[in-house]
Amino acid sequence: MRVETILSPQLRQQMKLAPQVIQSIEILQLPILALVEHVQQELMDNPVLEEMVEGDKDGQKATDDEFPDNVNKEEPQDDEFRKLREIADDWGDYFSQTAIRRNDFIDERDRKQEALENTATKSISLQDYLLGQLSVMEVEGSLLEICKNIIYNIDDNGYLGHPLEEIVKSMEKPVGMEQATEALKIVQGLEPRGVGARNLKECLILQLDQRASDYHIANELISNYLEDVEMKKYKLIAKKLGFKLEVIKKITDFIKTLNPKPGSIFSNEQIPYVVPEVMVECVDGKYEVTLVGDNNLPRIYISSFYKDVLNGRGYDLQTRRYIRKKIESAKWLIDAIEQRKSTLYKVAVRIVEMQEKFLEEGTLALRTLKMQDVADAVGIHVSTVSRAIARKYIQTPKGIFEMKFFFTGGFKNADGNMESWAATRQKLAKIITEENKSNPLSDEEIAAKLREMGGDIARRTVTKYRRSMKIPSSRRRKEC
Repeated sequence: MRVETILSPQLRQQMKLAPQVIQSIEILQLPILALVEHVQQELMDNPVLEEMVEGDKDGQKATDDEFPDNVNKEEPQDDEFRKLREIADDWGDYFSQTAIRRNDFIDERDRKQEALENTATKSISLQDYLLGQLSVMEVEGSLLEICKNIIYNIDDNGYLGHPLEEIVKSMEKPVGMEQATEALKIVQGLEPRGVGARNLKECLILQLDQRASDYHIANELISNYLEDVEMKKYKLIAKKLGFKLEVIKKITDFIKTLNPKPGSIFSNEQIPYVVPEVMVECVDGKYEVTLVGDNNLPRIYISSFYKDVLNGRGYDLQTRRYIRKKIESAKWLIDAIEQRKSTLYKVAVRIVEMQEKFLEEGTLALRTLKMQDVADAVGIHVSTVSRAIARKYIQTPKGIFEMKFFFTGGFKNADGNMESWAATRQKLAKIITEENKSNPLSDEEIAAKLREMGGDIARRTVTKYRRSMKIPSSRRRKEC
């Protein structure tokens, strides 16, 4: 006995719908660039799928002539194939409605060119950049090999990853330390300045211009007073070196512009591009939401050639069954994409409605918002909201934000209103910006000021947010 004979029709229907549900979930949570790649892969894998180009009429609604009632009587005409014709007709209805809404076709060649121009290219590595400079220099053969070995041992931050002695020992041919030191100087003379340093002080000194009039003072500050510079003990440094306070401050300000990680401007990783899928614009005093991510999405339809195959025109049953599965898969993909658009639009509209004050006033007006609030308003499950906003961006009059930015917790302030943590962090940054730099506020004093502004914030919470915002402690912020 086969298993399917003891299953109820309802259970068989649930099992049949499972792949469609899974695909809808996967499509929903894909960001637009990943979805474009997925659709392009489907176009390659599924022969019944074709991409709409300008002037293509193949995707219009099927006529009765394409699916006649009096199909070849010699071909099997069971419920399975009648269902296939219904699928094709349903798809035709969907496409004709979609085509009416979209009367502005994008030229195929222009779209591919746009995609090419917006594709992240592999960036050049620091090592390749250094070797390129070395190749155009006149360096003696033995020194050249040492230089290359040194470059191969430079880490991503631009520092020498191992002691020079160890690099020398690892080389196949014996090399003296004198030669190795000379080779290191050659590498340290390459761009970006500071590369090949063995520590932070050497890195900063390598970036100084020896021809500058204040070179020796800057060198002295870096070599012997770097910690005092970091602690902003300018008066103490000026007293010890015998220079005016203004001179010390000027030079320390310059030192702060030096790059402590010169290799960080290079990366072996591809640069991620942020492509907003939703745009919010203020039109006649009202905020309008538009889906813009679809501009990059290939427009797909089911080929009429394979519709003819379903009509039983000279194709065997096995071939038609194969095409049936492919058409069902294509239909599911088209439906999943349409469902994704509908869900994303509804969620975006609710977010805009609930965060309208943010669009007008900025972060300080960002209200506390939970995904459950949007889910209840739209009438969907909270997990659907989570998937709909995953790795998706929205362009607003206040800038481009990841959609999850608008979902933030908070606390009840003195007025009884809920205030978001993002607004609190904004207030914290403002308090520190306006503080007396010679007598900066402690975390307890910042907490007290926040309480005066209506927020019941503990000192440890201030410390936590200050650290997450990369703001140093009051002792390090103090300018002597």
